[in-house]
Amino acid sequence: MLDATVQSGDLIPPQNKETGPMRHDRLSVLQQLERQGVVPVFYHPDVETCIAVIEACAKGGAPAVEFTNRGDFAAHVFLEVSRHFAKANPDVIMGVGSIVDAPTAGLYIAGGARFIVGPMLNPEVARLCNRRMIAYSPGCGSATEISDAQELGCDIVKVFPGSSVGGPDFVKAVRGPMPWTKIMPTGGVDPDAASIEKWFGAGIVAAGMGSKLITDAAVKSGDWAGIEAKVRETVTAIADFRRKA
Repeated sequence: MLDATVQSGDLIPPQNKETGPMRHDRLSVLQQLERQGVVPVFYHPDVETCIAVIEACAKGGAPAVEFTNRGDFAAHVFLEVSRHFAKANPDVIMGVGSIVDAPTAGLYIAGGARFIVGPMLNPEVARLCNRRMIAYSPGCGSATEISDAQELGCDIVKVFPGSSVGGPDFVKAVRGPMPWTKIMPTGGVDPDAASIEKWFGAGIVAAGMGSKLITDAAVKSGDWAGIEAKVRETVTAIADFRRKA
């Protein structure tokens, strides 16, 4: 029996005494991705480095982070990081990117992934995510692929690679006949006001940002405060544009 009520604007669902907090369900994850606007995309083989970077992103206003599946043992790193935040900061939403097949998606979901992102559309991944009520954002490069993804239940599609597919003009062209489409490009969206205005003005709901948001120099020097500040600056710039639009 549910014993708590959801406050207005609260993304955390009620609690169940038997199963505990039902945190980060599909709907709340999708809402958070849109709310923060920027989705930090990051991978590092060291668990402690990942924890420090993701905590900085969360403090900067982007608690939903896409951990990139990069090679052998990446899933082990993800599991340790996911376990850490489940206890230390449950507001962090761990997602995983570069997923191309259902077995890998299932592995990460078992490790705590609350959204799955891929460079291409795989119907098997879509079905798996639907069965587990996990948000899936596949990479699409045409109106047909976007429509196929929507038919498979994908709420937000990833345009990839964003700049190569056609940039903001592609987004505008697709949303003309398909205005219900929610697009989250990765590649080509930079953490500056001009790029944000161009892309969000075209109609995207969020954007994945990697090395230009979380720079190699900042990671190597351990400048977690600098990463936090850059993320906060980007989240604020997106919010400011939305208020003015």
